[in-house]
Amino acid sequence: MNDKAIRPAAYIFDVFGTVVDWRSSVARFATAFFAARDITIDGPAFADFWRGLYVPAMARIRSGNRGYVPLDQLHFENLLECLENFGLQSELTEEECWALNAAWENLDPWPDCVPGLHALKKQAIIAPCSNGSIALMTRLARYGGLPWDCILGAEIAQNYKPEAVVYHACCNALRLSPDQVMMVAAHNDDLEAAQAAGLKTAFIARPTERGPGQSRDLSATGNWDRVIGSMDQLA
Repeated sequence: MNDKAIRPAAYIFDVFGTVVDWRSSVARFATAFFAARDITIDGPAFADFWRGLYVPAMARIRSGNRGYVPLDQLHFENLLECLENFGLQSELTEEECWALNAAWENLDPWPDCVPGLHALKKQAIIAPCSNGSIALMTRLARYGGLPWDCILGAEIAQNYKPEAVVYHACCNALRLSPDQVMMVAAHNDDLEAAQAAGLKTAFIARPTERGPGQSRDLSATGNWDRVIGSMDQLA
């Protein structure tokens, strides 16, 4: 396909897993956090369990069984369940739990992302379309040097991906039609929803996002507009 025919006015990005390495970063942050309190944990297992509560927590909101709350709050509630699972619920104060919750604001970008985003920013608008809150995405951008033009995503839509309203809210905020915007993600289901909402799509594989046993999203499974190996290929 001719690149010029599909070149968008804006690129919006999934963040957790696509732009940043959440698993290694949360494992590192949590291991250091507990080590400072003379507690030893299995960092990757802790990160996996915490992240495993993510989709069910958002599902209650998407189904209408709970009103919208920012992901920061869901992460905190999930952390309490995670601590209980690891027998650590009595080890931390509420203040310390909120400090540990900041792990999600301290995620390392994949090596190709910062230079790739800087190159892409010269050609088009770039912004996150994440389930993370504006506060979380802002702090994460400052931590990782992510050069977003603005922060979009779940909070402006008051709902969570993969609901179509989230993708449309991002397009509307930029005064662009969906076909002028490309959603970039390492997750085929995210792109499936974005494509159904009328956006262009680009897949980038992150085969180590979920650790050595990852079995999904190893390759593109849909008819996406672009399949790339690194962020700089978009530019």
